[in-house]
Amino acid sequence: MRIVTFGEILLRLSPEGYRRLFQAPRLEATFGGAEANVALSLAAMGLDAVFVTRLPENAIGYAARDFLRGAGVDTRRIAWGGERLGIYYMEKGIGQRAPVCVYDRAHSAVAQATPADFDWDTVFADADWFHFSGITPALGGAMPAICEAACVAARARGVRVSCDLNYRDKLWTRGEACAVMTRLAALTDVCIANDEDARDVFGILPDASATGRDAYLSVARRLTESFGYAEVAMVLRLPRGDDGYDLTGLLYDGCTGRAFVAPTHGLSIVERVGAGDAFCAGLIYAHLTGMEQVDAIQFAVAASALKHTIEGDCNRVTGNEAAALIGSRSQTVNIAHMPDGALRLTPAGARLTKFCNSEILHLQKKQECGIIALVLPCGVFPEFMKESRYTAWLHSLSIKS
Repeated sequence: MRIVTFGEILLRLSPEGYRRLFQAPRLEATFGGAEANVALSLAAMGLDAVFVTRLPENAIGYAARDFLRGAGVDTRRIAWGGERLGIYYMEKGIGQRAPVCVYDRAHSAVAQATPADFDWDTVFADADWFHFSGITPALGGAMPAICEAACVAARARGVRVSCDLNYRDKLWTRGEACAVMTRLAALTDVCIANDEDARDVFGILPDASATGRDAYLSVARRLTESFGYAEVAMVLRLPRGDDGYDLTGLLYDGCTGRAFVAPTHGLSIVERVGAGDAFCAGLIYAHLTGMEQVDAIQFAVAASALKHTIEGDCNRVTGNEAAALIGSRSQTVNIAHMPDGALRLTPAGARLTKFCNSEILHLQKKQECGIIALVLPCGVFPEFMKESRYTAWLHSLSIKS
């Protein structure tokens, strides 16, 4: 499977560890950028990833190319020209201290690109997926038109298109973002966004009465209704009372109206940067390797959770490692009929009497010695979509003691 990503790669300068930017006597140099991070992650998972950008023909541009090559990314479609590579200074956050990011990317090589720099018909030859983020058109100049041309060329070849909205108020205003991203949304199959992106880019808010996961679901539904997305995916980092974070995710099918929620991962955070890009890569990988939607969102969240343990922008995680994290968070639970006719899960002991329109739980039914077992996310209370095919299936189970 061949994936093309398009965007900017930047030189990243960071102090060692968790020091403040000018507390350290030296800065570590590496490279990063949303779409480059996605390509690197997909290459680490064993897929054929192509990164398209424009780099200056100087030592820094060559170093960025070699960084990508060293990670297994195809760099043959990179355009060359311009005077400089964008830079960002990254100070990692810890505890109550938020990360600090200072950009120096004005007049970068890719920001000054022209449509003539990219031959999209050649780029998308044999491609299966195209991914970009809202950061790329936000660079200004001809970039909105270039992104639109790329999406048109991809769709003409039957290439699936995904976009991470990834709103950055340092690059453009909400009005500018809405005007450009509305055009690009019509050319996008899969939208990746959180509730803040939806609000800042499109002015979409959750239903007034919705709370918790239902609020996120209502945002995904409104995005789909507004732009006709085939899928909307969200990764959600939720604060805990102990100053920690939990990570979960939601995948909404715009065709069927079904939603799939991943189990929650308690995070040990080494670095937050690139976790959203790891989620994008995980979702793309899951779809291209034939996973069902419920498994795809679990895989994407697992990939993002692992990125929180890795320094730098890029997720150095294999597909097997992400899959192993999912496996470590599953348990087999037996179903039994109760005397009152209800169904009870063991060992959790929770009765299946609650239904929720916002969730579907994927069931893997196994007949073993007369007992029907379900493989469920560890610690997740199963709430089934109120559809007759689910309720009828559950209540028709015949369990042997």
